[in-house]
Amino acid sequence: MSERQLEQLKIMRNEITRFLLSYKFALDEMETKIEILKEEFESLHDYSPIEHTKTRLKSPESIMGKLYRKGADFSFESIRETVKDIAGMRITCSFISDIYRVSDMLKQQSDLKVLEVKDYIKNPKPNGYKSLHLLIEVPVFMSDRVEHVCVEVQIRTIAMDFWASLEHKIFYKYNQSVPERLLQELKDAADTADELDHQMERLMNEVQTIKDLHDENSAEDLTSIIINNQKFNLPRALIDVLGKQE
Repeated sequence: MSERQLEQLKIMRNEITRFLLSYKFALDEMETKIEILKEEFESLHDYSPIEHTKTRLKSPESIMGKLYRKGADFSFESIRETVKDIAGMRITCSFISDIYRVSDMLKQQSDLKVLEVKDYIKNPKPNGYKSLHLLIEVPVFMSDRVEHVCVEVQIRTIAMDFWASLEHKIFYKYNQSVPERLLQELKDAADTADELDHQMERLMNEVQTIKDLHDENSAEDLTSIIINNQKFNLPRALIDVLGKQE
């Protein structure tokens, strides 16, 4: 390989690396945002609607394969316009109501732009799949430019994630037609997961109502706060000053 070819290969590699890094950085920003929301809720409400998150970045081979299947041009601009799920984030929540709560919190962030919403909870796929999909544009500040990068965010409950993960394992690389009987069983399993979601949310609401009534009648200590697992006692003088401002 000539020096000119080596130099061209180096330039191409750097461009591909820079391109994929922008998506990786977008995921980093989204993870930071989610972690802030999670810690805020845990500190103020002793509860977080977010159980855990998972991210993934498509490989160059996977990107090229999708580009080829869609019949698009092989260029960075074409990839940005055609392949919207290069960066993916899955947010797992406790309850169905938490899904929309997290979605609303992301929509309210001024630096994020929601490009598309697909609600497979209100409108499940024929096989029973349920999840809320958001296509979010995230600004990424590079050394010499700002890249606006798309991240596909999937928000679902633990039960929805359990069903989707096992469905994927069962039919991964299964290229033949699935018998109707098995498809119906799969749909029945999705319905069972949905019933469990609604039952657990009902139980949570009932317990929360009881807890709220108990808290109203208890002399709960509100003179301390916990930040980053460290307990701070509020000075009595501060409490008195703030109390006079009411």
